[in-house]
Amino acid sequence: MSRRSLLSFLLAASVVFTFVNTVFAHGPTRQKVTETIEINAAAADVWAAIKDFDNAASWLPMVESSSGEGGNEPGATRVLTLGPDTKIYETLKKYKADKMSYSYKIPGKTHDVNILPVTNYSSTISVKANGDKSTVTWKGAFYRGYPNNDPPEELNDEAAVAAVTSVYKAGLAHLKKLIEAGS
Repeated sequence: MSRRSLLSFLLAASVVFTFVNTVFAHGPTRQKVTETIEINAAAADVWAAIKDFDNAASWLPMVESSSGEGGNEPGATRVLTLGPDTKIYETLKKYKADKMSYSYKIPGKTHDVNILPVTNYSSTISVKANGDKSTVTWKGAFYRGYPNNDPPEELNDEAAVAAVTSVYKAGLAHLKKLIEAGS
């Protein structure tokens, strides 16, 4: 085999190998959920209800209690207690009172995927004025609870998206109910 033929063969083999590996590589992909709700109240009133990072229990119906350290400063932490021995730990990443928004994440090693079937979760919640009403947007990005190929059904992409969507919808609906009832 001539040198030119050998180089052509090696080039063709590397292209085929790269293509085959790309086709069969199908690990988890980052999922995203965004939920929005309109509330019949001024943005300042809605922001007042959610602005304290460590007080999620006041408006999230599935949270029995919440506590935290660090207030609303980036790096602050909170613990959401959902029931006996069922806790989610979160860390505040950004807090912008002037924009009525904050971002947080669930630190990887503290999270039990049986509680919320996601990994590498980050989220932002914000309030925007919409005339005499408010629009609250809650968005998150995450990977499914099982990081390898062929996840069990309860830890796949669909389960992760369904769980986060359910939390966001329930939380926003409860917030709307509380605010509009004057609580």
